[in-house]
Parts: sequence; structure tokens; C-alpha cells
Amino acid sequence: MTETIRTGTPAAGGAGQHAPGTAHAITPKGLKGGQLGLLAVVVLGISTIAPAYTLTSALGPTVNEAGLQLPVIFLIGFIPMILVSLAYRELNADSPDSGTTFTWVTKAFGPWVGWMGGWGLLAANIIVLSNLAGVAVDFFYLFLSQLTGSAELADLAANKPLNVLTCFVFVALAVWVSYRGLHTTKLVQYGLVGFQLLVLGLFVGMAFANWSTSETAIPFSWEWFDVTKIETFGQVAAGISLSIFVYWGWDVCLTVNEETANGKKTAGLAGTLTALIVLAIYLLVSIATMMFAGVGDTGNGLNNTEIHENIFTALASPIMGPFAILMSLAVLSSSAASLQSTFMSPSRSLLAMAHYGALPEPFSRVSKRFATPGYATIAAGVLSAGFYAVMHVLSENVLNDTILALGLMICFYYGLTAIACAWYFRHSLFNSMRHFMLRLVCPVVGGVGLFVVFLQTAVDSWAPEFGSGSEVFGVGLVFVLGVGILALGAVFMLVMARLRPGFFRGETLKQDTPALVVPE
Repeated sequence: MTETIRTGTPAAGGAGQHAPGTAHAITPKGLKGGQLGLLAVVVLGISTIAPAYTLTSALGPTVNEAGLQLPVIFLIGFIPMILVSLAYRELNADSPDSGTTFTWVTKAFGPWVGWMGGWGLLAANIIVLSNLAGVAVDFFYLFLSQLTGSAELADLAANKPLNVLTCFVFVALAVWVSYRGLHTTKLVQYGLVGFQLLVLGLFVGMAFANWSTSETAIPFSWEWFDVTKIETFGQVAAGISLSIFVYWGWDVCLTVNEETANGKKTAGLAGTLTALIVLAIYLLVSIATMMFAGVGDTGNGLNNTEIHENIFTALASPIMGPFAILMSLAVLSSSAASLQSTFMSPSRSLLAMAHYGALPEPFSRVSKRFATPGYATIAAGVLSAGFYAVMHVLSENVLNDTILALGLMICFYYGLTAIACAWYFRHSLFNSMRHFMLRLVCPVVGGVGLFVVFLQTAVDSWAPEFGSGSEVFGVGLVFVLGVGILALGAVFMLVMARLRPGFFRGETLKQDTPALVVPE
């Protein structure tokens, strides 16, 4: 790899540290500003959410919970996400920083809570990276099978050594693109995301055009958007839980705020636009799919449990005919694109945490040639690949339950950031109606809603039947993994407090630390 440079002040306790009592200053991290415009950041956000991959695995189980009310459930699940995105936008406009949750929560609640917020973000992204790599492997061999007509090729994904080795190759490629900087990333993402959206558009268009030819078809009805038709609160809870997975990822738009032109405004706007665009995609695809396939439990019906794991594989041929192979390629490109773009978030969070002295100094190193957090990017790749390999070898159940536990971490750090927004701006909440709504009402409603889901998920996952059915001393494995990963973060935090005491004494990052100056 290319030579790296160190950023920040080489004082004991970490980069950017200043002795107590001295004037605060905030030093640049070495990232290159002004590389991305609004379109590029929105593309990164869509890529990270990965709508093609997300929909193919989420549509079936969600219809099973919501039935014909699937569209309105998507809307209900969207509410906490858009409220939290508005909180992110306010915080970013005040203090744009690649550390996002870590930096903002530290400035609001202090170093200990801030460190745990950063850990929640890192843990969620590492788990998702490993999952995306695994999905890319599965769809890679499925695509080869469809391309050659050889069913045996699809079965290669079940070969554990080959599966793990292929996963390493995908992760290495994603790390290589990420390491080379945002210019390379932007070009790759334009191609992958553009192709993904084109195929989804083709799928939707052909489903609308041919829906009446399907034996399980049902006509469109505005009652699908009628909230009064929701029969149980469980459907609403399912919608909010769904939002955690299907909308998560837009915050990568804020992570690249230091590298975005006019990052104070552009990054926050991009996050909100990304969420709205993805909502539109989900509504169009879900309506078209429901009209063509219906919600029955046989054949192409969306309640047929035999097709829940991959709806698009089952429906691509009936809807798209000879173009069906494009859908497999679209899901592959969706997971591959998300694998690469998702590296933006943990690498820049690791960089920020080290820059402020909360992690070892090597994580603050920036590539001299590409102006990227090179060391942190490679570290994120090694961690995600290693996590996948260990979990895949141990048990598919462990891997799947870890992914389910991901919801706990997402609720934790999203909710914490939203609540931090209200507390950070507490002195200006009643200065105007805008501040009252965007700095108090929206963040608190969104944050409290996510913490309610966090607690409900924790309670539900205590039971072994939540997830794979695996248990540890009678406690569900999803709960053990979710709470265990957060507890592991607390242990690492105590270790870092001994090794890097300056940050935890509040010497490197405080509420009155001035905002980083970003390019206009």
C-alpha cells in the first residue's frame, strides 16, 4: 500500500489533543475536501442501503406480517428514519465531522457515552460488511449457474472453504477500491447503482404491464395505504422493526461530510434525499410485486414461505422472461456496491476516534497519495472478513443470529444520536419554531421510538425461538450476541481509558470544541 501520513498533534493521549485550560482548536484529519457533490453523495447512500438486495429478502417476511397493508407499513417504518435523519442534518450543519455519532454524542454527553455510540456504529457496520460479502458470494455463484446453465455452480456456495475464500476476494476488492479514494469509489458506484436501479425499473415496468396475466394477480387498491386497515399493533411494530434494516445506511452520506463540497449543507441534505428516494423505490417495487404475485401462500404468492429468502429469483422469470438473469446480476451488483460503499462509514469513524485520541494512533493514518483513511480501511476489511470466516465456520445459525442482533446496535446508535441532538441544542430549542421542531420534537420522537424498539427487541430476543432457536443457558442466542457485542464495547472502552486517558478526561473533544471548517 502507499505511504501513510499521521494527522493531528503528536501530544500524549492522541491526535488533536490539547492540554487542559488551553484554547480549543480542531485540526484537519488529512481527508481531501470538496471531492463529492450532492448527486455523488446520494448515490453512495443508495448504494449502502442496497435496495435490490434488501427487497429480495425483506418483501416476503414483511408481507407475511403486514398482508395487503405492506405499502402503509413501509410508510410507518419510514417515520423514525426520516425523523432521525433530520437530527443528523441539524448536527452536521453545526459540527460537520466524519466521526458523526461518535463526535456528536461526545460533544453532547461526554467521552464515555460518545465512545459507546461510536462502538455501536462500528459493530453494526462490521457485521453488515461480513453479511454483504456473504450475500455477494451466494449471488455470484447463482449468477454463474444461470449464465452457464449448470446447476452445480450454484451449489459451490455451500462449500465452506471456497465460500470463505471467495468472500475474502470480494472484501479485498472492496477495500482496494475504498483505499484508492472517493474518485475511484464514485466511478464504481455510478456504474453499479445505475445498473441496479435500471433493472429494478425494468422489473417494475414489466410487472405493471403484465400483472393481469399472472394466475395469482390482484388489482391495485388505495386501501393498501389505509392505516385503519392494520389489524394489530404487531403489524405496526413489524413495520418499525423492518425500517431498521431496509432504510439503514443513509448515514454514510454524513460520514463523508469532510470530503463533500459545502459539507455542512450537502451531506445532511443528501441523507434526507436518500431516505426519500429509497422510500419511493420500495413503494413502487412492493406495489408492482403485490399486483403481479398477490399475497397468497402458493405458487408465486408472496406468502409462500418457499420463496421468502429470495423473492426476485422466484418472480424474475415470470415477470421478466429472458431478461430474468439481469435481476440476479442486479442483486449481485447491489450487494457488491453496498459492500464497497459501506466501508466509508467504519473507516472514517475509526479515523475520527483515533484523531481525537479515543483509539490507538495508527487508525488516524491517512494515505498520502489517495487522502483516505488507509489503515482504518484495511483494518475494517480484516475485521469484517475475519468475523465472517469465524461465524461461517462455527455455524450458519450463529451468523444469521448475529445479523438479527444487528437491529439492537442500529437502534442504539441511531437513537443515541437523535437524543444527543436535542441535548446538544438545548439552549436554542425555543428560539424559533424551526428549532423547536427540528432540534427537539423530531429528534426526541425518532430517538425514543428507536429505543422502544431496542427494548422490545431485547425482550423478544431473550426467548430462544427468536431467530434460529439457538440458546445459551436458556437465553436466546440473538440476545446474547446483541447485548454481548455492546458489552464487549464497554470492555474495550475501559481498556482504551487506561491506554488513552486524555480523551476520557475530556481533553481532546468537548462540547465547546469549535466545528471543523469544511470546503464550501
